[in-house]
Amino acid sequence: MEGMKSIFKTEEHVFIYPASGTGAWEAALVNTLSPGDRVLMFETGHFATLWKKLAEKLGLKAEFIEGDWRGGADPERIEAYLAEDKGHEIKAVCVVHNETSTGSVSPIAEVRKAIDRAGHPALFMVDTISGLASLDYQHDEWGVDVTVSGSQKGLMLPPGLSFNAASSKAMAANKTAKLQRSYWDWEDMVGPNKTGYFPYTPGTNLLYGLNEAVDMLHEEGLDNVFARHARHGAATRAAVRKWGLEVLCATQGQESGVLTAVKVPEGHSADAFRATTLEHFDMSLGNGLSKVADKVFRIGHLGDFNDLMLVATLAGVEMGLKQADVPHQAGGVQEAMSLLS
Repeated sequence: MEGMKSIFKTEEHVFIYPASGTGAWEAALVNTLSPGDRVLMFETGHFATLWKKLAEKLGLKAEFIEGDWRGGADPERIEAYLAEDKGHEIKAVCVVHNETSTGSVSPIAEVRKAIDRAGHPALFMVDTISGLASLDYQHDEWGVDVTVSGSQKGLMLPPGLSFNAASSKAMAANKTAKLQRSYWDWEDMVGPNKTGYFPYTPGTNLLYGLNEAVDMLHEEGLDNVFARHARHGAATRAAVRKWGLEVLCATQGQESGVLTAVKVPEGHSADAFRATTLEHFDMSLGNGLSKVADKVFRIGHLGDFNDLMLVATLAGVEMGLKQADVPHQAGGVQEAMSLLS
C-alpha cells in the first residue's frame, strides 16, 4: 500500500483490487456518484470511449467532448463546457492520461487548472492505466480526486491488479453516493487495509510481484524511468519520420513515451503488415482499435525496456515494412540509433 502511494505520488488512500483496469474504472464511478448524475468525458480514443460506455451502463449521463483521436484532452474546451453548467449538475470530469489506442497524452495538471478556473466543484477522475510508472504522474500535486490504474503496463506485471487512488474529497463523496456497489466498495476496504488485509481474497501472487516492481522502479529512480520512456518515444518517432510514415498523435508535446501509433499509407492494411511481420520475424505489434482499426499499428516501448530492445523492435518493423511491400524509406533504425547514442 505504501509503495503504491509513492508511485501515485499521494498521501491519500490507495485501493488494490484483484481485477483488470476496467474494474477500477467501475470502482471509481460507483464509489462517488449516484444514478442519473452527469459526467463529462473527453474523446481521446478507444479507451475513453469504453469508459463512457461503462458509465452509461451504470445509469450515469455521460457526455462526450468530441476529439479527433490525434491528441490529448483539451483543457480550454473542458473549461468552456463546465462554464456553461451554471447549476453544477456535472458531478465528475473523467480524462484518460495516456490513451493506449493512439499514443497521445493529456495534460492532466492543465485540466485541473481549467476546472478550477471554471469554478466548478466536479470530481476530477483520471485513467492512467497505461501511463503510471512510465510517465510522470502526481495524484496530489495535480489535484486529482480518483486515479485509476492497472498492473499490466508500467508496473511490469501480468494483468490482474487494479488500483484507485482516492482524495479526501472523493472519500467524502463515497458517503453519499447512491450507485449500487458491493465488491468495489471503498468503505469495506478501509478497515482491513489498515492492518494489511482485504475484505475478500486478494491477488496474493501478484502482490509479491508488485512489491518487486515498486522496488525496481525506485532502484532506477522514477525520474530516470520517465526520462528513459521519453527517450524511447522520441527515438521511435524519429524512426517513423525517417520511414516517411506518420505518427497518429499530431499534437506536439502530447506524444507518448509509452507507445507510438503509426499510420500506414492510404490503400494499405496495417493488419496485413502486422501479420506479415509476425509470420516472418516472430514479432507482434499492437493493432488499431475501433475508429483506427487496420489504419495504424502500435509500437510499445514501456516497462522493463532498454535501448537494445528498442533498436531490435524497430529493426523488426523496418524489415516487416519491406516484406509487406508497405511504401517507406529505409534508414529508420539508423535514425533511432543516432538519437539514442
